This record gives sequence, structure tokens and C-alpha cells, in this order.
Amino acid sequence: MTEEASSRGHAVLVHGGFVDGSGWQGVYDALKADGFQVAVVQNPARSLDGDVAATRQVIDALPGPVTLVGHSYGGVVITEAGNHPKVSSLVYIAAFAPDAGESVSSLTADPPPGAPVPPILPPREGFLLLDRNRFADSFAGDLPRAQAEFMADAQVPWGVDALAGAVSRPAWRTKPSWYLIAADDRMIPPAAQHAMSRRIGARTVEVGASHCVHISQPGAVAALIRRAAHG
Repeated sequence: MTEEASSRGHAVLVHGGFVDGSGWQGVYDALKADGFQVAVVQNPARSLDGDVAATRQVIDALPGPVTLVGHSYGGVVITEAGNHPKVSSLVYIAAFAPDAGESVSSLTADPPPGAPVPPILPPREGFLLLDRNRFADSFAGDLPRAQAEFMADAQVPWGVDALAGAVSRPAWRTKPSWYLIAADDRMIPPAAQHAMSRRIGARTVEVGASHCVHISQPGAVAALIRRAAHG
């Protein structure tokens, strides 16, 4: 690693449910071009504890300070893993931002009237998938259809235990946070994103994009990460 890369900072990217870390490639490329050292966590998505452990292992390998970034369910992971002493700031990308005792399950238990309902199929052997025929419209509405259909067929099963995993100590209470709201999100309603970003006191931007804004608009996501890294 060069001295310039070290001075730019370090970013750790954590993916959400139903997908893997490859969706971060556009953001990764943009940050690397700007001199960041970037690591992508391939969280197993079986339990929150396991995903936090996987994230902490990646952070351990970096010299720090680290800007910790989470998309969707990855926001729950960074809320707990962000207590790592090397983490200097948190960035939520269309993500859940729970408080102590909250989980994805509790945050989604009572959706407001008219809110889009993600097409999650009934669990099979403790894991969830999205309906492939509705994946594109719900998850990736602003991607080319062929790309969205590939993502639907390449889904990573999401463990029910991960959804139920509750945060014990939210890092946003002690560390600065940023939040990117996806205005056209049909997985996490934009109104819920606004409410969570306000609650955690995040510096917030809003982008006209689907839930997979990190894929469709990587430049906007990378720009927010740069702001977080540089305070």
C-alpha cells in the first residue's frame, strides 16, 4: 500500500440480504481510483453474530481508520460491528439502522399502509429468497432487465436467524453517521429510511434510485463514502 492510499483512508463494504459482495464493484472501483484501500466483506448471511464476526475480521486486517459501509441488512451488521475501535464513521446505503434490541424483523413488523411489500417467499430450511419473477421490480428497478434477472437467479439465501438478530450496542450512538436514501426503493420504504436517518442523526443525501443504488449509481455512493472518510 502506498503512502497516498493510506492517507486517503480505508473503506469496508458490507452487503445486504439476497446478494453478495460483488455488487460493490462499481463503488470499489471508484474508491480505489481515488486512492482508498477497500475491502469487501462476504458475510455469510446466516446469523447477525456470524456476519458481525466476519466484518470484524476484515476490519482487523486493516490499519485504520476505517469507514464502515452497509447496504440494506448490511446496515444492521455495521451498527454492531461499528463498535470496533478502528471504525471512525458509518455509512448507511438504503439500509436498516436499528437501535438497541431491534432487528430487521422488528423494524419491518408493522409496515405503514400502502408501503411496498418485498416479495419474500416462505422460508425453506431456515432461509429466505425473493420471488424471482418479482425481483427486478422490487429490488433492481433501475438496472437493465437482463442484469436484474441474473441477480434474481443468483440470489444468496438469507438466514431467518440473520433477520431476527438484534443489535446490542448501536455504534451510531458514539460515531458519526451518513445515510443515503434511495427515493425509489421498493424494499425499504423511503419514508422508513428518512425516519431511521433522522433518528441516528446522520448527514443525509437522497438519490433517485432503486434499492440497489450501490449498483445503479456507484458514483453517488462513493461520493458519500468519501465525505464520511474525510469528516
